[in-house]
Amino acid sequence: MLEIRDLHTYYGLSHVIQGIDLTAAPGEVIGIFGRNGVGKTTLLKTIAGWVPARRGEIRLGDSVLTGRSPDAIAHAGVGFVPEDRRIFPGLSVQENLELGLLQRKGRGRAEQRQALDAAFARFPRLHERRRQLGTTLSGGEQQMLAMARAMVGNPALLLIDEPTEGLAPMIVDQIFAIIRELKAAGTIVLLVEQNVHGALDVSDRFYAIERGRTIVSGNTADSSGRDALLAAIAV
Repeated sequence: MLEIRDLHTYYGLSHVIQGIDLTAAPGEVIGIFGRNGVGKTTLLKTIAGWVPARRGEIRLGDSVLTGRSPDAIAHAGVGFVPEDRRIFPGLSVQENLELGLLQRKGRGRAEQRQALDAAFARFPRLHERRRQLGTTLSGGEQQMLAMARAMVGNPALLLIDEPTEGLAPMIVDQIFAIIRELKAAGTIVLLVEQNVHGALDVSDRFYAIERGRTIVSGNTADSSGRDALLAAIAV
């Protein structure tokens, strides 16, 4: 279970996240929506430890994540696919994935090999290009690599920031299919996505953020809730 209580995050004097509460159960996909600059990415970065929380608590199961380093949070079972993908320059596709294996401690070489084989089976294009430099892949392939690198760590919670931005429809469909697979496997997914309708179709619940606060939340199966969300985030 993911539990976020009264979370506050600052950039200097700027109060970006202003008291967000959020919960998610295993196998739930939670859509995070809102206009640009309202705090969606900052929320994910705070959970991942990239930006420190000033106040509040983040718990994943029995582990308190607030105040811990990004490495410790990753080892606790949190994967992060950032918007800019962070493909490591000078490393091949396979080497990028092998770095992802370091997210979880205590796995032997055989288990790591299985995780790598599973990633290549799920992303055959990456297997074809495993010896190619990651930064020379197309935009869609780099997005697949970023997701695969996070997934080889077998995270209990996966944070995904704008995975379909600028990608061809066929790649977008593949990404949403992967999110459905993660859901079926029991992974908690927090998804920030501008493709609202596509994201709602894979999400169980949603939160809309404005000025660092939740303004609307609900169940995606509720048509009135969807209407309230669309009205809240309309430009």
